[in-house]
Amino acid sequence: MTTPNTAAPTSFAASSPQPRFNISPELRFAVLMTGLTLLGLLVGAAGQYLLKVPAVMWGGYLVAYLAGGIPAGREALHSLFVDRKLDVDLLMVVAALGAASIGQAADGAILLFLFSLSNTLQDWAMGRTKHAINALMDLNPAGATVRRDGRERWCELNDIRIGDMLIIKPGERIAADARVTLGQTAVDESPITGESLPIDKAVGTELASGTVNLNGSIEAEVLRPAGDSTLARLVALMEQAQTAKSRTETITERWESPYATVVIVAVPLVFVLLRYGFNLSVDTSWYRAMTFMVVASPCAVVISTPAVMLSAMAAAARGGVLFKSSAAMDTLARVNTIAFDKTGTLTQAKMTVARVVADDEAGALALAAGLESHSEHPIAQAVATAARAHNVSFVQVRNAQAVPGMGIEAALDSSERVWAGNLRLMEREGASLNPTQDTALRELNADGSSTVIVGMGSRVIAVMGVSDTLRPGIADAVAGLRAAGVAHQVMLTGDKAEVAQSVAHQIGLSEYRAELLPEDKLRIMGELPGPLAMVGDGVNDAPALARADLGIAVASGTDVAIESADVVLMKNDLGKLAGAVRLAKDARRTVFMNLTFAFGVILIIAPLAVAGHIPLPLGVIAHEGGTVFVVFMGLKLLRHRL
Repeated sequence: MTTPNTAAPTSFAASSPQPRFNISPELRFAVLMTGLTLLGLLVGAAGQYLLKVPAVMWGGYLVAYLAGGIPAGREALHSLFVDRKLDVDLLMVVAALGAASIGQAADGAILLFLFSLSNTLQDWAMGRTKHAINALMDLNPAGATVRRDGRERWCELNDIRIGDMLIIKPGERIAADARVTLGQTAVDESPITGESLPIDKAVGTELASGTVNLNGSIEAEVLRPAGDSTLARLVALMEQAQTAKSRTETITERWESPYATVVIVAVPLVFVLLRYGFNLSVDTSWYRAMTFMVVASPCAVVISTPAVMLSAMAAAARGGVLFKSSAAMDTLARVNTIAFDKTGTLTQAKMTVARVVADDEAGALALAAGLESHSEHPIAQAVATAARAHNVSFVQVRNAQAVPGMGIEAALDSSERVWAGNLRLMEREGASLNPTQDTALRELNADGSSTVIVGMGSRVIAVMGVSDTLRPGIADAVAGLRAAGVAHQVMLTGDKAEVAQSVAHQIGLSEYRAELLPEDKLRIMGELPGPLAMVGDGVNDAPALARADLGIAVASGTDVAIESADVVLMKNDLGKLAGAVRLAKDARRTVFMNLTFAFGVILIIAPLAVAGHIPLPLGVIAHEGGTVFVVFMGLKLLRHRL
């Protein structure tokens, strides 16, 4: 159904939040400290090896130790006295000081820089939770015009009460859940349900907060306050999903405390054993104990994952796939189920005329475009766009007017009545379908297309199907993911079952779930076998993106979806996703190899250092050589192409 334009065109720019890339003060501080640590390390190394100026050397290393050691030391003390556990923060600080005590300040500065860099990257990734919630809240308008006690007034969002009458103009975002009491319009519900087509609203139908009124002025009675609205429920779902996801432990969290405890406890035991068990001098025992701690410090272990993941993330970004954290890369490597949103993800969220059934297709399209040019309804715009694409001139009509709930009618210069709309309008005009038109209408309805019947007087001259278009190459993208090892793929959509079935069949998906609300998608996240990735673009996808093991958003999607996701497809090309899966699997294999090598070096060199067979210079070479090796293995991934 289409309705004529009853108001001046309204800009929708304000209703679509723009992406934000705010950096929190905490993250700024972390970046500053990491940068100062690196600067101090470089200055100290230059003073020691190039300039050979002790003042420059010690000044640089002092900056590195303070910038890298104070934040880590603060976290270490918090863990020690509040959480009652030893962690890798304490080990890194003690190892750095130990290295300095035996003349290897450079080694200690390197340890602190690598550890500071790792923590900063983690802080950056975790900061997206707050941004996602803020972006979702931005969908709420500041307030609304309401009629209360017979008077119209502007009310802020929290002042809107149950029973207030919302005065909603074209282009405005609906401020609260309400029921239409006056007027008719079409509403864009895609932010909430994912429904690709605007939904017609008449007296008695309900409106959801966060949706957008398209082309009619209406009044609606508030049913729920802002705190209980549909959008408020989305925020709550988002918070719950983020909380559930944050409980997942990383590999580092599982091994860091036991490892740090073992090394820190072992250092004094090594000293005591050498001093009193083997009767070595204090200086010798201390030297070997510190060498042991430097060698055992997990420098190569700490850099193993960042070196690989940063290289892989850079290679992916070059191909148009942005990973927000290394954890996202690791999760993608293990994903065996991918759930896709439909509208805006598998499709372009752009209505087009898919089929015209008429004896004279060009003439029918010209007449339909002439009628629909008087409307701003998306289906009307699709008809007009199709006519322009085929270089068809619009038929000029006069006295166009809407037929509520049915369509639009007008007159030709010959005074003959013409119309376009649904079956009810056709019946009102006394027209009927011939067998060919009836078959076409049934086929279009079965495919989930919206239909427009075009007539002249009591005669039907055309049946048109309007539908959302698939993204180019989407079937190949789905097949590519299957070839990359993601065997289980399912489509989740708020659209009708007929539409979902048609799209799934066209792109080669055997499983789909239709007519879903955001809470339904969130529930299904817990039912599908994991590890699970969710691909979406809309506000309604945000909770599911956050709840899934991995959230993937297309860059053309909403700010909320992009903020909530772990991965963003910057070029809206799902064909790159299969290459990203292969890259992630390569990265995970490389991380495993690096960790095996790094721990192997520690297990071999540390006992030899205690026995005195590895002097400090050789221990440092082995230690830093292992670090260089794992970094080199990571850099190899930069050559990867998606």
